[in-house]
Amino acid sequence: MATIDIPAVTLNDGTAFAELGLGTYKLTGEDGIAAIAAGIRSGYRVIDTAVNYGNEREVGEAVRRSGVDRDELVVTTKIPGRHHGYDEAIASGRESNATLGLGRIDLLLIHWPNPRVDKYVDTFKGMLALREEGLVRSVGVSNFTESMLRRLIDETGVTPAVNQVELHPYFPQGALRAFHAEYGIRTESWSPLARRSELLTEPLIRDLAAAYQVSPTQVVLRWHVQLGATPIPKSADPERQRENADVFGFALDDEHVEAISALERGRLWDGDPETHEEF
Repeated sequence: MATIDIPAVTLNDGTAFAELGLGTYKLTGEDGIAAIAAGIRSGYRVIDTAVNYGNEREVGEAVRRSGVDRDELVVTTKIPGRHHGYDEAIASGRESNATLGLGRIDLLLIHWPNPRVDKYVDTFKGMLALREEGLVRSVGVSNFTESMLRRLIDETGVTPAVNQVELHPYFPQGALRAFHAEYGIRTESWSPLARRSELLTEPLIRDLAAAYQVSPTQVVLRWHVQLGATPIPKSADPERQRENADVFGFALDDEHVEAISALERGRLWDGDPETHEEF
């Protein structure tokens, strides 16, 4: 079966980063390894995991079994809240690298800022030390607000390569995406299909799917791409994985992109970075 070609952009540190990636949340055990390896073989080159997903070992094993050149892949993991702090972040990164067993971490993110703890700047500095060491290639964040990003940049002199945030048609994050564009930060979308919501049955989405002769899922993922964001849909099914990745052969009209964005209603879950805490 032919590999789907997923185009890439260049991050602010020069790293190639695909315009669509593979989420791995809850993909564990042998079934998880098989699902992730299938995704890599079908064309996914950005693979997203985290310490708190409990599947770094599976992701590393899937990469090894996939038969795809290691250097073609961007394997992402995340530092949990309980590992915030300079020394703690360094230890966490080293442990993740050992668990993955891939020689390096391509992209290391702070999973949540946990502002009440107020250690995310020190955590980021620890990640920069890992980058200097060569253990980590790119550093970024997840679930950071504009003010948090400004503080990181001001206090470290380094602009994160990526900010992975909740982003879907119900929560298009227009102001934050504009800030990212101004500062050269790549937007990455978690829960890009607004899981456990009615998004894919919205009349607008279904009508556009019929008009473009694609699936509702493909309409939404193409919307992300045209916003300049990298969505990371998760699927354990190889056929669904291929469908999700196959969104580069058509383009939505600008008016349709705007209509999808007009579905905005706000966050769907308890994920306000100012108050949500994750350890």
